Amino acid sequence: MQKDTRLTFRIHSGLKKSLEAIAAREGRSVAQICEAFLKAGTNAYEKSGAKYLQRFLSRQERDTS
Repeated sequence: MQKDTRLTFRIHSGLKKSLEAIAAREGRSVAQICEAFLKAGTNAYEKSGAKYLQRFLSRQERDTS
């Protein structure tokens, strides 16, 4: 599938460092890693619906508290 659009957003610097480390370990670009994670999250959401997102966000809130 040809890539034909861009997606741009801001993230915390710690998350960027984590993504860069994963990319280095996997021998891939940060863009490839982000795309893989976005695809995995989208697939999980499509499978489980809103419950997936609610569980993920509630875990994220607990981790940052």
